[in-house]
Amino acid sequence: MQVCGLEVEPIIGLEVHVQLATRTKLFCGCAVEFAAEPNSRTCPVCLGLPGALPVLNRRAVELALRLGIALGCRVARQTRWDRKSYYYPDLPKNYQISQYALPLCEAGAFEFPHDGRISRIRIRRAHLEEDAGKLVHDLPGITAVDLNRTGTPLLEIVTEPDLHSADEARAFAVQLQRLVRYLGVGEANMQKGQMRFEPNINVRIERGGEVFRTPIVEVKNLNSFAALHGAIEYEIRRQVEQWLADGETEQPGNKTNRGWDDRRGVTVPQREKEEAHDYRYFPDPDLVPLVPDAALVDEIRTHMPEPPAARIERFVSEYKLDPKDAPALVECRATADLLDHAAEHVTDRPLLARQFLSFWAREANRRGTTIAGLGIPPQRMAQLAMLVIEGRINATAASTIAENMAARADELLAQRHGGTPPRPTTETCFTAFEPVDDASLDPAALAEQLGLIQSRDEGQIAAWVDEVLRANEKAVQDALNNPKKAKAARGFLTGQVMKLSKGRADPKLVGRIIEQRLAEWQM
Repeated sequence: MQVCGLEVEPIIGLEVHVQLATRTKLFCGCAVEFAAEPNSRTCPVCLGLPGALPVLNRRAVELALRLGIALGCRVARQTRWDRKSYYYPDLPKNYQISQYALPLCEAGAFEFPHDGRISRIRIRRAHLEEDAGKLVHDLPGITAVDLNRTGTPLLEIVTEPDLHSADEARAFAVQLQRLVRYLGVGEANMQKGQMRFEPNINVRIERGGEVFRTPIVEVKNLNSFAALHGAIEYEIRRQVEQWLADGETEQPGNKTNRGWDDRRGVTVPQREKEEAHDYRYFPDPDLVPLVPDAALVDEIRTHMPEPPAARIERFVSEYKLDPKDAPALVECRATADLLDHAAEHVTDRPLLARQFLSFWAREANRRGTTIAGLGIPPQRMAQLAMLVIEGRINATAASTIAENMAARADELLAQRHGGTPPRPTTETCFTAFEPVDDASLDPAALAEQLGLIQSRDEGQIAAWVDEVLRANEKAVQDALNNPKKAKAARGFLTGQVMKLSKGRADPKLVGRIIEQRLAEWQM
C-alpha cells in the first residue's frame, strides 16, 4: 500500500468485547436489561459494597466456551480470576474481575472470505470478564453514572496482529458478529454496546532499504463497522505523516490510546496506554479457580452447528444463490434451518430460495421479524413452492398466497399468545421459532379460494388468445413482420392474455398457442 509516497504495511490487531446473552450478571443475580431505569439493576455485589461476595454465572461460562470452540481455541484445563486494578467513576470496586494469567480459551484461528481469498486470523485468547458501568454526559454541567451495566458478562477476544487493512478488519468484524449471533452467544447489537471494537494499529514503513515501525495506537470503544473502518484508515495515514514529521518508532512504553471523533472523522489523543504491570493483576481471593467441565466441552463440540461461512458457501452451491444474497438467508440461523427443512420437500431448491428472498422476506420485513418469525411451517412453504414448480400457479399468484398465509399465521400466533406474539429479530433468531399450523394455511386450498389456480383448459386459453390478437393488430403485425420488435411484441401479447385471464392462464400454454396462431396467419 502506498501512503504519502511510501510503501507501507498496516499491522492491525483487534480486541473485541462481546456481551454474552445471559439473563443475569456474571457474579450476581441482577438482571441484564438494556435501557432500564438508571441504577435500578444493581446490588451489593456489583456495587462493590464491603462483605459482598461474587458467585459465578454458569451460563456465561457455557456461552464463552461455545464461541471459543467455534473460533478454534484450545480450552484451558484450569483458569482463574484476576483483579485488574484501576480507578474510574463507573467502576465502584476500583477493580475489574477478569482473566489475565490463565484465559479460558486461547490459540485459535478464524477464517473468512475477503477480497477473493480466505483470510486467516489467529486468535490469541478469549477470556471472561465483567463490564464496567456507563458515564452519561447528556445532562448540562454534570456527568452522571449509571451502574446497571456493571458486572455484565463479557467475552474479550484478542487477535494477533494479522489484519492489514481497514477493509479486512471490517470484514472480520462483520463475520465475527454473524458468528456470535448464529451461535446464540450474544445479540451483538452495537447500538446497545453489546459488541465493541478496539483496534491496535501501527504501520511498517520501508524507506531506503530500511524498515521502520510506528508506535502502536489503540483506538478505544468503537461501536460500529463504519467507525472501525474509518478509525483505522485515518490512523494509518496519521501515523505515516507523524513519522515523517518526527521519526519516532515503536519502543517499549510509547503506546498510546486514542478515541474516535465520529463527527469530524478523526482520532483524538486520550492517554498513554497502560502496560500490564500498571493494573497490578493478582488472583481474586473471593473466587475459586475455574475448571471447565470436560463433559460440557465435549457436548459443545459435538453439537456445534455448521459455521455461517461454510453455510453461505453451501447455499451458493446448493440453492444457486448469488454470493451477495446468500448471507441474508444465513444471518438468521432459524431461517437458514427453515429453508433447509423446506427444501427436503421440493424438487426445485433454487426456486424455493428465490421465494425466501422475495415474498417471504417481504412479509417478514412488514412485521419487523425474520422469515422464521412468521411462524409458517417448512412443509407449508414447500407446498407453495411445489404449486409453482408443477405449474398450477404462477409466481404472482404465489406471492398473493404467501401474503394470505402470513396473515393467517398472525391470527394463529395471536390466539396462541393471547395477543401480539413475541417475534425474533436478526439478533435473537438463533433458536427455532415454534410454528403454527392448521388447514387454513394450506396453499392449494388458498389458491382455489382466491381463484389463482392456473387454467390448462386449451379451449379457454385459445379463446383468450384469439380475443387478445383481435384487439392488438399492431402488436400482431410487429410479431410477424418487424424483426426488431418481434420478441417484445410476443411478450406484450402474452402479458395481455395473462391480464385478460387474471393470471389464471398457464403462461407456457399461452405462449405455445400464440405461436400456433401467428404461424397460421403467416401461411
